[in-house]
Amino acid sequence: MSEPANRSFNTALVAAMPNLRAFAISLCGNSHTANDLVQETLAKALANCDRFKEGTNFKAWLFTILRNTYFSDFRRGRREVADSDGLAAARLSTHPEQHGHMDMLDFKRLLDQLSDDQREALILVGAEGFSYDETAEICGCAVGTIKSRVNRARLKLAELMGIATFEDIGPELPTQAVMKRASV
Repeated sequence: MSEPANRSFNTALVAAMPNLRAFAISLCGNSHTANDLVQETLAKALANCDRFKEGTNFKAWLFTILRNTYFSDFRRGRREVADSDGLAAARLSTHPEQHGHMDMLDFKRLLDQLSDDQREALILVGAEGFSYDETAEICGCAVGTIKSRVNRARLKLAELMGIATFEDIGPELPTQAVMKRASV
């Protein structure tokens, strides 16, 4: 890879890190494990930079690496600490008193009640802003399957949250982004 291309690749890699971390947290529910997952993803991307095809979606390529790494690790059972309900993490921190933060924790708890495939599709489309086509490519399935997963996830979340209208969602931007197309 030439020097300018290498510099451009590295700049794009650094720019994608916050989104990779957010997606990793949504997959594994643990910030420490998510950090490790992002680090492993970045190492794999750097090691395989020659495999990236110019003109394709760089961010989708990175998300595919992260997703595949997560599921490979999950299948191998390499997780050291299981804290799927967040109870251990909750004991280690003091929650702020802001209602918005508490609402976001409630939303995350409800999000965790969705099936893995619905949650993944909803996060990629609603929170990360990927198109249905890009999400289908990342997940390795048909576009219609992604649309169905997202719709079912939004409807289930709306039901769990007791949302009757869009105005019931509240002012938190992440919640609105994920729920914006729910047919409630």
